Amino acid sequence: MPLPLGFTGARLDRADQLRVNEASFAAALADPRATCLALDGIDFVPGEGGGLLWEPLDPADERAPILLGIDDTGAPRFVREAAAGVRVDARSRTVMRLLPLLSTEEAALYGGARSLVDWHARHRFCAACGAPTALFRGGWGRRCGACDAEHFPRVDPVVIMLAEYEDRVLVGRQGGFPPGFFSALAGFVEPGESLEEAVARELFEEAGIHVSEVTYVASQPWPFPSSLMIGCRAVATGAALTLDTAEIEAAMWVDRAEVCAALAGDMGASFLAPPPLAIARYLLEDWVG
Repeated sequence: MPLPLGFTGARLDRADQLRVNEASFAAALADPRATCLALDGIDFVPGEGGGLLWEPLDPADERAPILLGIDDTGAPRFVREAAAGVRVDARSRTVMRLLPLLSTEEAALYGGARSLVDWHARHRFCAACGAPTALFRGGWGRRCGACDAEHFPRVDPVVIMLAEYEDRVLVGRQGGFPPGFFSALAGFVEPGESLEEAVARELFEEAGIHVSEVTYVASQPWPFPSSLMIGCRAVATGAALTLDTAEIEAAMWVDRAEVCAALAGDMGASFLAPPPLAIARYLLEDWVG
């Protein structure tokens, strides 16, 4: 891809073979090079220079370890599940302010760890029978002690798209966005639906437009808490908008000059562009070339 996407690019061997082999997993835990990602709940703790903080594994820590993988030096990297009763905030304002301190690789490592820890905190009980569950497979699953049901971390697919009409693209905003901020429209993929169908449905439901063509652009993991953002572009058959005001506060068609001004942060731009980590910004950058 021509530009790195936020939360991608982790140079880490996920080491699935260690997850499924108890002896190999125990050896990784005992490796003197093993380190654990320091977290405050599910927010990262800034290290020296603002990056991630990696600490030695503490054998006295009773929280279950989760294997993130093996780094390029051969050292195992772990994160621990949140302590029981700790509240996890999937939309922490603190971490959003701190994310620019991380390199591309560090953001990717943190994003995966964050989603895992959040998932474990919300799935301590079996969805089949309600009994408590425990980590297994190196922390990449939970098993019920009562009915033996196995549960695995979920990823929620979300389509995020730019509709294009006569060399303009559609951007919109929700009520909770900062003043002047506009982004690409997005929505969850529903059961029994293709990506193309989800794009067409969401654009019609939120903006009242029909599309005749949908193309895939790029994807991005988004750890708030565990989405896979699937970036697309669609060709609209008309420009008239009918907004679902319960979902979209405002929407507008913008041309290339307006998008370039927003991406450049010009004071006179007609809208504020999404931040560099967001795939919505990548879609806009890709559209203007």
